[in-house]
Amino acid sequence: MTEHLTHVTHPLVQHKLTLMRRKETSTAGFRQLLREISQLLAYEVTRNLPMTTERIETPLQPMDAPVLDGKKLVLVSILRAGNGLLDGILELIPSARVGFVGLYRDEETLQPVQYYFKVPQALEDRMVIAVDPMLATGNSSVAAIDLLKKAGATNIRFLCLLAAPEGIARMKEAHPDVPIVTAAIDERLNEQGYIVPGLGDAGDRMFGTK
Repeated sequence: MTEHLTHVTHPLVQHKLTLMRRKETSTAGFRQLLREISQLLAYEVTRNLPMTTERIETPLQPMDAPVLDGKKLVLVSILRAGNGLLDGILELIPSARVGFVGLYRDEETLQPVQYYFKVPQALEDRMVIAVDPMLATGNSSVAAIDLLKKAGATNIRFLCLLAAPEGIARMKEAHPDVPIVTAAIDERLNEQGYIVPGLGDAGDRMFGTK
């Protein structure tokens, strides 16, 4: 674990990730596991949210009790696979604001192409958590963070399931101020830019498409 990179090694996270990696895991099973693991990862990525206290009454006596401080945080899904992480985190933090960044990868150049961008206002006053199951080449993630910074975001974190060393290095070079939280650091990228050993295409496995 470094300041820039947090590898979540919790036994439940690692067990569920192994189930997701299995090629025989069904679409429904994959989707459910992604929802469950996203909540466990959200616990880690929100560990340092700002806190304050408010006066409440318990059944026994008044007390100053801890509550979240500041404006509601923003979850930004990098479409389309990011939606699987987004759904689980929203169950944990239902008051979060939500944004979407639409990027697809040009299969020849491996460069991201933007097709959609819609985020809440006042990003400069909110913690922004960008979510995408895979940090592969890092090109799409860097492009998404570029867009969020242009929209005013200054406190950004990136949450993913799997990260390749190449993607981690690319993100650190382009956005050293954006911490990464991941469940696994895999071996490498193959010639097609997929994470190996990986779990295949997260979007296809989540939505049952090919």
